[in-house]
Amino acid sequence: MADRDEYDDEPEPELAGYQPPGDRPLRSPHLTTAMRVIVVIGLVGLLLPGILVTLSTAGRTATVTCSIYTAYYAPEAVSFSARFELFSPAGIGWNCYAVNYGGSEVLVRSLGLIPGGVELPTVPSIKS
Repeated sequence: MADRDEYDDEPEPELAGYQPPGDRPLRSPHLTTAMRVIVVIGLVGLLLPGILVTLSTAGRTATVTCSIYTAYYAPEAVSFSARFELFSPAGIGWNCYAVNYGGSEVLVRSLGLIPGGVELPTVPSIKS
């Protein structure tokens, strides 16, 4: 075997006198549980603010967009309602409803999972 070195058979000096711990675990069960709790709290602390900011931004965007769509498509409406729905005729996502006099609601437009800006149809200009 030409690949073998003369030092391959000698024990490493760093491991000289090393005795494995045996059956005893390296950390106590209490320390392991405490570490797991700290990790979960850290993950929640990192992820929860991002989720809350995303949801509040989507809610504000949906409300503003719905108010413009309602004013354009249903000017006779008394009010509007933008809400996130899992089960609706338009599918999963934000939906904009116009509230008519008497409380009946009419779906004005589906805004999707992530509501965006308003896209109104363009009207051709009349040139004189």
